[in-house]
Amino acid sequence: MTIKPKTIPGLGDFLDPKFPIVSYDQGIPKFTIPNYTAFVQANAEFFSHPEWAKTYFDACHRYPKFKQRWQAVSGTWDDKIVVDIGCGPGNLYASLGGKPKLLIGVDVALGSLKMAREIGYTPVLADAHHLPFISGFADIVALNATVHHCDDMVKVLVEAARLLRPGGTLIVDHDPQLSAWNYRGLAMILYKIRLPLYRLFFRNLHIKYSERLAALKTEAHHRPGDGVTSALFYQNLRPLGFTVKLYPHNNTVGAEVVEGHFGQPPHWRYGLGQRLSGINRNTPEAALSLMCVAKKEQELPLETIPAELRID
Repeated sequence: MTIKPKTIPGLGDFLDPKFPIVSYDQGIPKFTIPNYTAFVQANAEFFSHPEWAKTYFDACHRYPKFKQRWQAVSGTWDDKIVVDIGCGPGNLYASLGGKPKLLIGVDVALGSLKMAREIGYTPVLADAHHLPFISGFADIVALNATVHHCDDMVKVLVEAARLLRPGGTLIVDHDPQLSAWNYRGLAMILYKIRLPLYRLFFRNLHIKYSERLAALKTEAHHRPGDGVTSALFYQNLRPLGFTVKLYPHNNTVGAEVVEGHFGQPPHWRYGLGQRLSGINRNTPEAALSLMCVAKKEQELPLETIPAELRID
């Protein structure tokens, strides 16, 4: 049964009628998630947990360098249409601020969406692989610590890119760079047994086991031998008419990231894994995250887009 859309200021003009609303929960529209995978379920459960979501909101992506880095590449959000995919409880906007014309937050976690609404988001419960919006309307599309939580990173990236108008900017950050996490040998063994080691020797790294286990279940592509690469962004965004700039960093740099600075080598426990794996800690390839800033230069004719990147 199709649910008649409610009047949500500013949002109705951008919803694709091909995606019927399944229901509303306290005014939040909920769309069908065609493939409710284990990772979708894990993210919905973890980020709807009131205690864990609040801890995440208070602790993650809220430090000055993060704000400086994002402001350097996105500019002001004032009077812009912004879509924050995987918005969680609203960390990104809580850090950056501004007065967007419309701020849409997309997530699979209803609890987080309710929190995000309290600080100014227009929340939508939907799958990042199947976004229920028309194409070409957004000024900024943001995915912060999102892509590696999704089953199909390419599909999510292409879907996000679809929403941008010509001249708009796609920003992806805080996803693990594969080359920094390519552990081998003893490093891999230590990685596999790290949780009991934290409990025994490093109390400051240990959190409640149930919370850590639930958090780990949310991460589809955050493990040795997995993560984002330059090829992921270049090969999938350039054919769609984007110019792509990549900024590797260790989560410790601000605006200087655009000048090629990637910050101090990672925390000792990551550094140990890299040294044991023969990874040079002082190179961009060893930087923990790979930030992508892609500008949509033009709307390409459909026939010029590779078939595997087309969205029907």
